[in-house]
Amino acid sequence: MALINPHINFNGNAEEAFNFYKSVFGGEFAMIMRFGDMPNPNIPESENSKIMHIALPIGKNILMGNDVPEFMGRVNENENRSKISISAESKEEADELYSGLSAGGQIEMPIGDSPWGSYFAMFRDKYGIEWMVDFDTKQNGQI
Repeated sequence: MALINPHINFNGNAEEAFNFYKSVFGGEFAMIMRFGDMPNPNIPESENSKIMHIALPIGKNILMGNDVPEFMGRVNENENRSKISISAESKEEADELYSGLSAGGQIEMPIGDSPWGSYFAMFRDKYGIEWMVDFDTKQNGQI
């Protein structure tokens, strides 16, 4: 079965955001590459310390991201058109993920029993990334 590995863009704070995600999910980074690690004449020296690619394994999936170089424009952090959906394996895990990821963010739907029968939350984290956390006992934690 194919895996879905989300890739998210940041305006210069990818490393900070991924350290936050690492504090919630645990684990170690599979890769951190900076723009300065692979010199490119099109990338200004001021961008060398920014993240070109970062990867955090989460279960069988990988959360990936990068900083968008300034010459390519800015990511509109209020216009994300998708959400990262997490299927928790237990209600306790759903509560922990919700509590950790939503800290400092904006809650759209607080965690609780949903009208469709799962334990669910929807929110935007403090970096503007949109998340859904779901635990469904009928599907063994899978959406």
